[in-house]
Amino acid sequence: MKSTRIFSASLVMLALAGCSEQKQATTTDVNTEAASGIAAIQEQGPQTESQKLASYFAEEFENDLKRSPTSQSYLGYKWDYDKWDTITEQRIEENIQILKDRLDKLQTFDKSQLTAQEKLSLEVAKVDLQRKLANDEFRHHTYIMHQFRAYHTLVPSFLINIHSVSSISDAEAYISRLNGVPKMFDEVIEQMKIRQELGVFPPKWAYDQMIQASSNVVSGNPFTESSQDSSIWQDFKAKVEKLDISNSEKSGLVANARDALQNAVMPAYEKIIEELKVQRELSPEGDGVWRLPDGDKWYQNRLEWFTTTDLTADEVHNIGLENVERIHNAMRAIMQQVKFEGTLNEFFDFMRNDKQFYYPNTDEGREQYMLDAKALIDIMEEKIPQYFGLKPEARMIVKRVEAFREKSAGKAFYQSPSKDGSRPGIYYANLYNMQDMPTYQMEALAYHEGIPGHHMQRAIAQELDGIPEFQKYVSFTAYTEGWGLYTEELAKDMGFYQDPYSDFGRLAMELWRACRLVVDTGIHAKQWSREKAINYLIANTPNPENDSVKAIERYIAMPGQATAYMIGKLKIMELRQAAMDELGDKFDIRGFHDEILKDGPVPLNILENKIKSWVESQKS
Repeated sequence: MKSTRIFSASLVMLALAGCSEQKQATTTDVNTEAASGIAAIQEQGPQTESQKLASYFAEEFENDLKRSPTSQSYLGYKWDYDKWDTITEQRIEENIQILKDRLDKLQTFDKSQLTAQEKLSLEVAKVDLQRKLANDEFRHHTYIMHQFRAYHTLVPSFLINIHSVSSISDAEAYISRLNGVPKMFDEVIEQMKIRQELGVFPPKWAYDQMIQASSNVVSGNPFTESSQDSSIWQDFKAKVEKLDISNSEKSGLVANARDALQNAVMPAYEKIIEELKVQRELSPEGDGVWRLPDGDKWYQNRLEWFTTTDLTADEVHNIGLENVERIHNAMRAIMQQVKFEGTLNEFFDFMRNDKQFYYPNTDEGREQYMLDAKALIDIMEEKIPQYFGLKPEARMIVKRVEAFREKSAGKAFYQSPSKDGSRPGIYYANLYNMQDMPTYQMEALAYHEGIPGHHMQRAIAQELDGIPEFQKYVSFTAYTEGWGLYTEELAKDMGFYQDPYSDFGRLAMELWRACRLVVDTGIHAKQWSREKAINYLIANTPNPENDSVKAIERYIAMPGQATAYMIGKLKIMELRQAAMDELGDKFDIRGFHDEILKDGPVPLNILENKIKSWVESQKS
């Protein structure tokens, strides 16, 4: 939900960020701007080192976009609006060589002639490239298909949520992308077979979910005779209907889309389903990456990637255990506040099962949840100016996760706005089972995924002036998810969670992230089974059983990712406390938050250096 990097569809699925109000760029716009920019530079004479660096970053960012049609669409550009990304081995090799060449090039810039801001950009770029090159050793360890988020759900979610249709050519591009699904899926299957030769498979149970989700995509009209339209078909017809064109033109587009769905999309899904069935039988027993070749080395790579630290699995596990104990004690204080008599586990059972904490599992209950979540965001927005100088221009909406992916998707997540302002930021709530969405967690979820969490951080990053484009989208998960978790506690400092049960919900959400450190390392480094990890969550958190099941299945699919949240949040809290201790009355919470956000995502060690420099500047 990013950098001087080679964008790929697999990275897009890991949540590309994608806001100012501006005219949507076209290829002609870009070429014209580039030509005028070059002319202006030539008029100025020889470039300074700062200008050379800025030009290089701009050129390489545009080159990355040109290699990724899906990334173009996420950012609101329509250059290759009819295409998907290429994920062949040849393309991957090209990408790696580009990264190596870039790293060599960055070594040639004279830092003594750069400003502090430019030195920071240069450092972030180098770290980003080094991290990606370190990943290449394990390029085929990453599951190209898994049940949580992969190509089988990318197709409908991308077309429905990202591919806007404002003209006939946009609709034709949509149809071309439908016709391009077989080629993309053939490339996915080839990657699956490479992993098959190496012995890299998701667990057996994950295949059943992928097969079911794939079948869901091609269920309903026009794939099969049904009383309901498929999600893609419904989306395309609705978008075309809104166009200001003749009925005959609409009919022609709809007919072409029907043909593409039946003769391209349907066979492609049938083919990938068959391949999933084959690999399901080959997958070895067990759940963690320890069962894969060099799985221990890959897991350490994953921990370093997601936490931006060199913490070992044992160290992460122990940090988790310490924080679970800390949060349990804070929860016992809530128990006393609400005068609950019993043990902590009995309180968990009460919170899991008492009907007062759950909306009805009906359309009315879901609608009420959405209304209440939106109201929380509206109230929070009113207090933002007291705690932030930087504020995003992009708006944000709350949306329910679509039916085709709600069974396997997470309980809540965020999608960034488009850069051109045509698509808002979206806080998605998964309302498949209302028993998984207790009211006491609603505040913390809304603040984390929406405001002041991911929407503030990602939308602000996109709108920043004075930093290279790559820096707005670079991927440092401990920073972005650490920020999201930090804002849950920040909301308490801002006066929210007046209901003690909501404050318990905040603690429950933090506890969930502490437990993640324990179960993620347990699964992948200590050979815990899926069942043991699920039971740990059930025993140590108030979350519903199904919540625990889906969470563990996600952590298995995305090893290490779950550890980023708490590691990042703890570092931000540590930095804030250190700044408060050193500055005393001079500490400005608005300035602190702006310093965190004003340069886009960074690794935790660079964030620490930034805050230390800010503290020194505040002293003087």
